[in-house]
Amino acid sequence: MPENLNLLRAFGGFFFIFWTAFNTALVDVVGSEQQIPLSVVKLWASAFGGEIKSIAAKYSGSQLLQKKYKEYEKDVAIEEIDGLQLVKKLAKNMEEMFHKKSEAVRRLVEAAEDAYLKHEFDADLQYEYFNAVLINERDEEGNYLELGKEFILVPNDHFNNLPVNISLSDVQVPTNMYNKDPAIVNGVYWSESLNKVFVDNFDRDPSLIWQYFGSAKGFFRQYPGIKWEPDENGVIAFDCRNRKWYIQAATSPKDVVILVDVSGSMKGLRLTIAKQTVSSILDTLGDDDFFNIIAYNEELHYVEPCLNGTLVQADRANKEHFREHLDKLFAKGIGMLDIALNEAFNMLSEFNHTGQGSICSQAIMLITDGAVDTYDTIFAKYNWPDRKVRIFTYLIGREAAFADNLKWMACANKGFFTQISTLADVQENVMEYLHVLSRPKVIDQEHDVVWTEAYIDSTLPQAQKLADDQGLVLMTTVAMPVFSKQNETRSKGILLGVVGTDVPVKELLKTIPKYKLGIHGYAFAITNNGYILTHPELRPLYEEGKKRRKPNYSSVDLSEVEWEDRDDVLRNAMVNRKTGKFSMEVKKTVDKGKRVLVMTNDYYYTDIKGTPFSLGVALSRGHGKYFFRGNVTVEEGLHDLEHPDVSLADEWSYCNTDLHPEHRQMTQLEAIKRYLTGKEPLLQCDKELIQEVLFDAVVSAPIEAYWTSLALNKSENSDKGVEVAFLGTRTGLSRINLFVGPEQLTNQDFLTAEDKENIFNADHFPLWYRRAAEQIPGSFVYSIPFSTETANKSNVVTASTAIQLLDDRKSPVVAAVGIQMKLEFFQRKFWTASRQCASLDGRCAISCDDEAINCYLIDNNGFILVSEDYRQTGYFFGEVEGAVMNKLLTMGSFKRFLVEFNLCSWWHSDLTAKAQRLKQTLEPCDTEYPAFVSERTIKETTGNIACDDCFKSFVIQQIPSSNLFMVVVDNECFCDSVPPITMAPIEIRYNESLKCERLKSQKIRRRPESCHGFHPEENARECGGVSGLSAKPPLVLLPLLLAIFSR
Repeated sequence: MPENLNLLRAFGGFFFIFWTAFNTALVDVVGSEQQIPLSVVKLWASAFGGEIKSIAAKYSGSQLLQKKYKEYEKDVAIEEIDGLQLVKKLAKNMEEMFHKKSEAVRRLVEAAEDAYLKHEFDADLQYEYFNAVLINERDEEGNYLELGKEFILVPNDHFNNLPVNISLSDVQVPTNMYNKDPAIVNGVYWSESLNKVFVDNFDRDPSLIWQYFGSAKGFFRQYPGIKWEPDENGVIAFDCRNRKWYIQAATSPKDVVILVDVSGSMKGLRLTIAKQTVSSILDTLGDDDFFNIIAYNEELHYVEPCLNGTLVQADRANKEHFREHLDKLFAKGIGMLDIALNEAFNMLSEFNHTGQGSICSQAIMLITDGAVDTYDTIFAKYNWPDRKVRIFTYLIGREAAFADNLKWMACANKGFFTQISTLADVQENVMEYLHVLSRPKVIDQEHDVVWTEAYIDSTLPQAQKLADDQGLVLMTTVAMPVFSKQNETRSKGILLGVVGTDVPVKELLKTIPKYKLGIHGYAFAITNNGYILTHPELRPLYEEGKKRRKPNYSSVDLSEVEWEDRDDVLRNAMVNRKTGKFSMEVKKTVDKGKRVLVMTNDYYYTDIKGTPFSLGVALSRGHGKYFFRGNVTVEEGLHDLEHPDVSLADEWSYCNTDLHPEHRQMTQLEAIKRYLTGKEPLLQCDKELIQEVLFDAVVSAPIEAYWTSLALNKSENSDKGVEVAFLGTRTGLSRINLFVGPEQLTNQDFLTAEDKENIFNADHFPLWYRRAAEQIPGSFVYSIPFSTETANKSNVVTASTAIQLLDDRKSPVVAAVGIQMKLEFFQRKFWTASRQCASLDGRCAISCDDEAINCYLIDNNGFILVSEDYRQTGYFFGEVEGAVMNKLLTMGSFKRFLVEFNLCSWWHSDLTAKAQRLKQTLEPCDTEYPAFVSERTIKETTGNIACDDCFKSFVIQQIPSSNLFMVVVDNECFCDSVPPITMAPIEIRYNESLKCERLKSQKIRRRPESCHGFHPEENARECGGVSGLSAKPPLVLLPLLLAIFSR
């Protein structure tokens, strides 16, 4: 018993010590909570909110503008936008524009075919043509070089001020071809007749840009004429015949199996040439084609083992993936071609039955240094008598011992044989198969019009010259094949080449009235493969954000930008050319990818007749579905457009200033004035849009006098904290007022052309306008502009608010106004407010000056605007206070969103030249990009965080009438064990089986409507022969050079 008593006493003593300690800790925690009284933080937030809103409202003139629009409320008509009718009308406009381009190309086809029909080949023809590389070049004595006569070049604003000749075209010949080859000279001679058609097309449609003829012989005639510059090695790698537009126009879709001999005899240079041959064949495959590559010796080796027994779409990502695997091939063993042929025929047959491939042409490409048999038993089993699978054979090396067998295989299967002895021979010999595949189309005389998806051809001189100044130009190409009409050669199906013209994507955007789509609305178009032709998200991303999609632009699927549509409902409906509607919640990133706007979009879509494209329109729910019409007299409107502070969105089409050369120098504002005063009767303008511009000009005019009176009263803004006031309306009209001299502006780029996100563009409203529209009416949205350079911290704060016509959700947002102020001025207002207290004696129990607490001002996306440590300005709050941000997420005060979902593939330019190819590692992956948004319903929150040996308390209080929050955090408890929360992208890697599934998966696509796989009159005897082994004059020095730059 005494022992139990002693034990009880001991336990009681321990319990007393524990209880005392617990109570002490509890007192400390409670004391910690009491150090940050909610009522005091609320007082600070209220004081700062009232002060900063007063400044923003006063200097922006928001209340005046709201009042002015209210005065016109009874005179305006509000309409709900009919999305289906709108998308059908836009599709019709695009159809007409595309038709004009097609007709221009058709005229070139007719002229080229007629010129060739009248021409007789002359092997001795001497003709001095304008060579695009040699024009205006002189020798040491000052004489013009041969083929380099004087060629007048004048900068032309329609061609981005590049020096061009709009009277003549000139001719580019690839470096590995002889400038004076008789075939080239004859082709250049008869194609001179295209010059007058080029000029006539440009006169008929002044919006046309580059027109061209790509010859099957390899030369490229371009209008207007422009000078081409070789690279630093003296090479011009551009060959028109491996561009997408050429291949699509010249051939029909195809399924291709490439067989590569990797037996021991292929070691060394032969294997290098073989790999280069495969790579060149891949260059000639497009998005409508399917392929696989099998290496063989005594066994079969799929270059990508995952894709055993099937074919994949020849898009950029898949082709680059296979190129990476080519490097792993090495030569050994004995070549068993019979096994490889059996596998290839079986694979093509089975794939054809799945209905997934091209369902058109099929071919086997055989790359080997010899064949000991003709394998006629295999061909008899699989391919005769119909010969539906063409066989193309490439004999690698100088030996011709096995040439007869390989030629027989090609000729017996409607293919082509060629011998490749050096790396310099690869390109030209690979091109031969395209001519064979084009025969049925030529015999049918089917001039199919083809359109490419959006791409950049960065090897063209105009692209290279523009890249330094304005970024590369995104475009689509319309092209048509050119055939020989000579009766005696009809069965040979001679393709003369392809003509085409480029259509810049910005030209498509001009047909889209942005003012009818609302603040967040946009139009987009896709191809039959689901790839984007135009979309607001189809543009490069930012260095600082590290959110890299693809280095350039091609083959971007709609699912990569409308990623919330996980089941591809929208994409597949558009691919199948349906007309309809689809809705979903979307999260759109803005402000260099760091912020997110959450909204519900209604999508309307239909097909564009006469093209492979479908058009979609996205309208955001709420204010985005309504449009209103105001009405004022032309005299009133013109008077108020004369104000010097008025500007219009230059990328919007109020008037079409491209149609006539004399209008091209006009700004949109000048064009409207001349149109309304009748001085330019030839101007074509959007009457409806101009009427609304006049209305906005009249309603917003009084704000100019208001801003001027503020500027004149210097005592109002004595410390010059507010620097700029601005407004924008739904019609792209802007007004700007400076309260300081232009040289005194802290942010010199704001509202200039360099500040793309903050001005009206062809595809979006300014950032401050879009964000203001999503705020509660009457409140301001504040932010620090993000710089693209981490070292260049922003020193300004932008505040903006939306102006609504009515007081309900159905009201359209008619305008937005705002100010930009110095960050130091803004922060000073915050610190002044945070020193206030409610005590009568003026002695405050707590202040942001106290060491025990840290005070922050953050926005609704969690970015810091004010911190005691100035260096933290612009940082994400979670990086500085990870434990507090984590708690806010747990409590629901902030939400974390996945804002993008990417496949790790590449946006690319049409950069197929081996000398310029970049090696890029590809592997399937997804990337999550987190973004954070505050919960609107939460006004204030307190919390405690259990850390290692203490409790950390905090208070978060919303700043009234704003998107801001004051956060006060206990600074005496450190939560180092809780990691910071960052906005770094999270890459999700897949195991091998999942990677394989991703490679095999194929999205729904729509095949081109025409297929010309075979023709009964085709002359299959034209099937190649052993090429001469001696190099042509210019090739003698090139093999080593091309070997170095071939990868």
